[in-house]
Amino acid sequence: MSALPLALVTGGAHRLGRAFALALARQGFAILLHYHHSEEEAAATADAIRALGMPVYQVQADLTSLTNIESLFITIDTLPHPLKVLVNSAALMPRGDVRTLSAADFDAAIALNLRAPFLCAQEAAKRMDDGGLIVNVTDIGAQKAWSGFPAYTVSKAGLESLTRVLARSLAPMIRVNAIAPGLVLPSEYVSEEEWKRLVERLPLNRPASVDEITSALEFLLENEYITGQTIVVDGGYSLL
Repeated sequence: MSALPLALVTGGAHRLGRAFALALARQGFAILLHYHHSEEEAAATADAIRALGMPVYQVQADLTSLTNIESLFITIDTLPHPLKVLVNSAALMPRGDVRTLSAADFDAAIALNLRAPFLCAQEAAKRMDDGGLIVNVTDIGAQKAWSGFPAYTVSKAGLESLTRVLARSLAPMIRVNAIAPGLVLPSEYVSEEEWKRLVERLPLNRPASVDEITSALEFLLENEYITGQTIVVDGGYSLL
C-alpha cells in the first residue's frame, strides 16, 4: 500500500492557513503544519486534522531564516510521506505610509511574503521528483495600490510574478499557481464599521466564506492542466 501524500502548509495554524490545511486533509493528504509563534492555535488545528482521521505533523520555523527553512525540509525527509503539495500561506501585513514605513518593516514583509515562498519552492522542487503542486496565497491587493500597506502590496504583487516564473521553470513535473482572495476574514486593522463599508461596495455584496476560498485549492488539485495562473476569488472587488 502506497504512503499517503504529504502537503506542507506554511502559516497553517490559523486563518486561511488553517482552512487550507483542513481542506487538504479532507482531500486525503497527510499534513505538515507549519507555524511560527502560534503554538496553541497550531495544536488546535492539528487536533482538528486528527479528528478527520489524517496524520499531522507540527513544525515550528521562522521562515525569514534560510537555516530554519532548510531544517523544515530536512524534517520532511524523515516522514513516511512523499511531498506532493506546498501551500505558501504564511504572511505579514505591516501597516504604514510610504513616507514613514521603516526599512525593517519593509524588509520583514518581503522576507516572509516573497523570499520565503521562493526558498520553500526551491526546497519543495528537490523533493517532487514525481510531480507536485505549489500554491502561493497572494491577495487581491496585489492588483491594487493600497497606500496604507505598501510593503504588503508590493510583496504580494511580486509573489504573483514569482508564481509565473516558477511555473515556467518547474514545468512539466511541478505546477505552480496562486490564489488571490478578496474580503474573507477581517484583519486586525479593520474596524467592524470599515469592514461593513468595504463589503457593501462589492458587486456580490458579501464577504467570501472560507469554503469558497479553499474550493479554489481543490480545483487546482483536480485540474492538472493549469499552471502559472492566479485564481481570483474576490466577489468582484477587482472590478472596483
